[in-house]
Amino acid sequence: MLKPKYFLYARKSTEDDDHQIMSIEAQLFELREYARRENAEILQEFTEAESAKKPGREKFNEMMTLIEQSQGVGILAWHPDRLARNSVDGGRVIYLVDIEKIVSLRFPTFWFEPTPQGKFMLQVAFGQSKYYSDNLVENINRGIRQKLRRGEWLTLAPFGYVNNPKTRTIEPHPAKSKIVVRAFEEFAKGTHTLKSLSEFLAELGIETRHRTPLAKASVHRMLTNRAYLGFVAHKGEYFDGRFEPILSLATFEAVQEILKRKAKPRKSKQRHNFPFTGLLTCGQCGSAITAQYAHGNGGTYRYYRCTRKKGNCAQKYLREDLLVSQLKSRLQSVALCDEWTGKMLKQVEAWEKEQVDSSQTFVQNLRGNQKETQEKLDKLVSSYIDGDIPKESYLVKKEELLKQKVSLASQKSDFGRMGKNWIEPLRSWILDIQKAEKLSRSDSFGEIKAFVQKVGTNHQLLDKSVSFSFSAPWDFWAQFLASRATGCGEHSDLSPAKKLKSFELWTQGESNSRLYNANVA
Repeated sequence: MLKPKYFLYARKSTEDDDHQIMSIEAQLFELREYARRENAEILQEFTEAESAKKPGREKFNEMMTLIEQSQGVGILAWHPDRLARNSVDGGRVIYLVDIEKIVSLRFPTFWFEPTPQGKFMLQVAFGQSKYYSDNLVENINRGIRQKLRRGEWLTLAPFGYVNNPKTRTIEPHPAKSKIVVRAFEEFAKGTHTLKSLSEFLAELGIETRHRTPLAKASVHRMLTNRAYLGFVAHKGEYFDGRFEPILSLATFEAVQEILKRKAKPRKSKQRHNFPFTGLLTCGQCGSAITAQYAHGNGGTYRYYRCTRKKGNCAQKYLREDLLVSQLKSRLQSVALCDEWTGKMLKQVEAWEKEQVDSSQTFVQNLRGNQKETQEKLDKLVSSYIDGDIPKESYLVKKEELLKQKVSLASQKSDFGRMGKNWIEPLRSWILDIQKAEKLSRSDSFGEIKAFVQKVGTNHQLLDKSVSFSFSAPWDFWAQFLASRATGCGEHSDLSPAKKLKSFELWTQGESNSRLYNANVA
């Protein structure tokens, strides 16, 4: 009987479970020496760096196809586990031995003869290889599950964090975490695109290694990364991390809403700078208000008019400077000068100090809600493990409860320390009153438009007159100033002492209650 000729096969996986296996170069050297000593002729060599845990290796399949087309050839490999670590490829090799397409298998580290005993031992070797791979995967997964239970970060820290080998988790980077917060706050304003935000980050020194702005996909991944809320993601599921969050839930959710809104942006046909388009509707027919340039009185002006898209409309044009004058006048009705906003801010500070003393009950309630949420989460996990709920429902409900935990933790932090559930919105509102005064004297049309949109509703243009209703609490504040004349300068003829008395009245009773409720809502 003629000696068979051999296909030499060498494989090195790039995965961790093969890190102690010889390199391909070392396998080739040893196998060639072995073939020389055994006087075995090599037909062709096949090498590849790919895992054998799943079927589908290109070079292996190419070799097996050649074997199926041949008669009486052999395979030369370092060990059976180089050929297969899954039942499909292992069974394929054994089947070709059964039909005598493979008449010899040679391994420097393993004995084989094409006999019933030899094939049985080959099956055992393939089975041991598969068991080793399966067991190693299970050990790795068990370790990952334990890390997730401990809230540890599993991989390299995301931008804004650094890995801490001692605690086996991550912690905010002193400088980069602030850049992350700044990026989210900028995008939450709604004025940025992914491209403009990448340019904004480049100005702060956050670039690619080629010194170019980040790709839009990279910016999008950062803006949707829940790690900044203190979550660890693994296989589409989120887990509580024991590292410090960088962002508040409110800021993160605001960014997600903007991303959702901009997912399918509409192409803008606006070619000119008309700052007040999109603000007003026609008071007669309800159509949108558009703008155009026109010549008159020795110059070129911007005019605003009805688009007439809903039919005939008799409304006339309004020049932009007159429109701005009317908006500024409306802002004056809710404006206060720095002197009085300063006094109001001092009163807020006094309330803040009182709130610290009365926050214990609120904190206790929050702790109770936190405990209840954790119990719901534990029951949910138990129900999923027991097979009582499908995975899809489990993941949705789990993410909802995790967000609820983050929200409660944020509330506890704010309310427990300083009672900021209404103090901070009220302080922000007073600063907006101060801003109304400044904008009423400003020529920053973009800021005026944004502020009018913020404080008003039902913005209309009718008979060359701009009108809008103030939303809460601005409606109450406008009525209060009109009835008690507590403004500054031309808005008030009261003496300083009477102004202070009016402000003291404002801090009491219905006004305080309505402002509180409006800001909490």
